[in-house]
Amino acid sequence: MLELKDIYFKRDGKQILNNVNLKLDTNEFIAITGPNGSGKSTLAKIIMGIEIPDSGTIIFDGKDITKLSITERANLGVGFAFQQPVKFKGLTVKDMINIGAKSELKMKEICDYLSDVGLCAKEYIEREVDNSLSGGELKRIEIAMLEAKKSKLTIFDEPEAGIDLWSFNSLIQVFKKMREEVQGTIITITHQERILDIADRIVLLVNGEVKKVGKKEEVFENKKFVASVCKFLEKGENINE
Repeated sequence: MLELKDIYFKRDGKQILNNVNLKLDTNEFIAITGPNGSGKSTLAKIIMGIEIPDSGTIIFDGKDITKLSITERANLGVGFAFQQPVKFKGLTVKDMINIGAKSELKMKEICDYLSDVGLCAKEYIEREVDNSLSGGELKRIEIAMLEAKKSKLTIFDEPEAGIDLWSFNSLIQVFKKMREEVQGTIITITHQERILDIADRIVLLVNGEVKKVGKKEEVFENKKFVASVCKFLEKGENINE
């Protein structure tokens, strides 16, 4: 499905990613975690094509996409949810869902997607995706759009940021539903223990390097420390190797 080979990336003279090698299979739920500044969001952006690696290769479905644009990658089946969702003045929520689905959906279908992320369709469907919406509302609309898109590979950059507990519970269900319906791979950049709990594999990134890959208890080794480590990461603090 996706393979990263020898990925290096430097910004302003600082090494952000250092020889990242990673191979993901079809229909996997992958959580990438680690302390602040470890390169998690940069890695997600490199997969999407928002950032270009200084060296290395990205293979998606057997095709070298290293030099492809964001649009070309999206057309191949890669979707991306930003940590801070983009506003689109002049476009309605209904427009956004239809853009994601690449078709004119029935009203009930659009309502179902909005309901999945905890939004009342009647209140939101004709609203513009602009400054009148809160960060949490924009985040949920973006997630609904990606659910409608049904990408082979969907990347979420800290999807829990800015949403309340009820919406977070809905988010977990959206992840599960996407896996069942699309049979695609999901990559989530996260510090949240509940998301780590449902991941097939966790990638621990520290100082731009992949330190460990495996199930939660394998990555953190000692089950007694799993909860404390997750809480530590949620605070965004740095940890020693």
